[in-house]
Amino acid sequence: MRGAPTQRLYIEEHGEGEPLLLIEGLGQSMWAWREQVPVFARYYRTIAFDTRGTGRSLVPDEPYGIDELAHDAAGVLDGRQARIVGMSMGGYVALTLALAQPDLVRSLVLIGTGAGGPDRVPRPQGVRDAYAAAIGLPFDEYGRTTMPMTFSPGWTERNPERFEEILTARREHPTPDVTIDAHLQACYAFYDGGCEVERIHAPALVLHGDADEIVSVENGRMLAARLPNARCVELPGRGHNVQLEDSATVNRLVLEFLAE
Repeated sequence: MRGAPTQRLYIEEHGEGEPLLLIEGLGQSMWAWREQVPVFARYYRTIAFDTRGTGRSLVPDEPYGIDELAHDAAGVLDGRQARIVGMSMGGYVALTLALAQPDLVRSLVLIGTGAGGPDRVPRPQGVRDAYAAAIGLPFDEYGRTTMPMTFSPGWTERNPERFEEILTARREHPTPDVTIDAHLQACYAFYDGGCEVERIHAPALVLHGDADEIVSVENGRMLAARLPNARCVELPGRGHNVQLEDSATVNRLVLEFLAE
């Protein structure tokens, strides 16, 4: 394992073999992959990092968007060709990286994400209202209020101990409000501009929970249809943070795809 603070980003590398880069979602740091890193590291050189402004990475003063986050990911790879797993906003970053530097991307796993653009299906109004109402709450209260919406309905009530474990991991290195806002603005710009995914020829696996209330499963379906070399797998009754909600299934599907 290598844990190293760089000038801007905190990076960890686990295991040996072919590089596998994990890119998490909006406001998340590498805790979001707590169920994946130990499993993937048995087979791959698994690279995780705290996204710009989160965890142990620098909180920058200058504005940035998905292009800059993709540049960060390329810097983490440092010239190595890798398989990329991107979740939610991390999927936007992975797609942007695949367009900008296709030589770095051997394959893509895209979880709970989409390609943006005018056909994008927004989250339900009730979910948007609930997030808006939570703005300004203390960090822990914000997470306890909003995170249940990132799982399938009723999951947190059925799994209270697991939910508390996730909240504990989330608060170890809290993400500041300025980063949440920066990531939101980056995503909004990506939604407006969209991504020319038709030009991405790397093999791709699109994974999506069909009960996802944050990024509608319709976005995953459209993404898979537009990618030239993609397969879409929908997970029945699973929500947005599917890599935490059903880690065993996600890990199995990802490893099967990577082994093909």
